[in-house]
Amino acid sequence: METLTGTIFDQLGPRPKMAELVDWKLLALDKSARHIRIGYTAQKLFANPLGFAHGGFIVAMLDETMGATVIGVTDAEYFSTTISMSVDFLRPVPLGSLIAEGRITKLGKQIVFLESVLTDEAGKKFARATASYKLIAFDISAIQNNMQM
Repeated sequence: METLTGTIFDQLGPRPKMAELVDWKLLALDKSARHIRIGYTAQKLFANPLGFAHGGFIVAMLDETMGATVIGVTDAEYFSTTISMSVDFLRPVPLGSLIAEGRITKLGKQIVFLESVLTDEAGKKFARATASYKLIAFDISAIQNNMQM
């Protein structure tokens, strides 16, 4: 899985610790289609007692994807915070390489609506989410200060 470079994400400084934990890798960003594709690695650390990825980590990956969609599509004009999210777990998620795709379905002045799907590299769907996020004007210095905590 190759990481895409030369995007707004390269200008934002170090990745948040959550992104490091889930091994966040930007694979594609299409601003005109309001779409993003991110690679993740579900590590053994994420396993539930049955050996599949724990639901909390799945939700984190879907949430990370939708938040990154807002940042990428708006060239970091906006950051976003989750207002509500609905997740459907379609089948157990294996450990290993995963891909999440995010898409903005409606971008308003204060609220953005998104959807995300988590798959394996062959496209087999494991989970999907829809969400609404509040848009916040992006302040890079405030975010960098919070990441150092």
